[in-house]
Amino acid sequence: VQLQASGGGLVQTGDSLRISCVASGFTFSAYTMGWFRQAPGREREFVAAIRWSDSSPFYTRSVNGRFIISRDNSKSTVYLQMNNLSPGDTAIYYCGRRARNSGNDYDTKSGYDYWGQGTQVTVSS
Repeated sequence: VQLQASGGGLVQTGDSLRISCVASGFTFSAYTMGWFRQAPGREREFVAAIRWSDSSPFYTRSVNGRFIISRDNSKSTVYLQMNNLSPGDTAIYYCGRRARNSGNDYDTKSGYDYWGQGTQVTVSS
């Protein structure tokens, strides 16, 4: 199993950015995928998840209405479109694969069994 995140960078407040995570080594369409982020000195926190069965999205409150998670099963890729970025969104963003039969609490790290290496997103004021 491999998860390769990319697309991060340095942007200004109010800008948009799309990050991607390409998966390999497993049947991508059969797994719920998630995005977490970790800012310096803070724990890794949930951002968004997309369910495998119907592509239903789930978001943490602070990004709801600004971020959009999507997936392309034909490309084994999950995306995170981030709009109206603010300095508070600065973090390393990690994609994760949610383990099968791990329940519906998509915002808990323990339910994810594989992680990508992360991509840095920096938002300047």
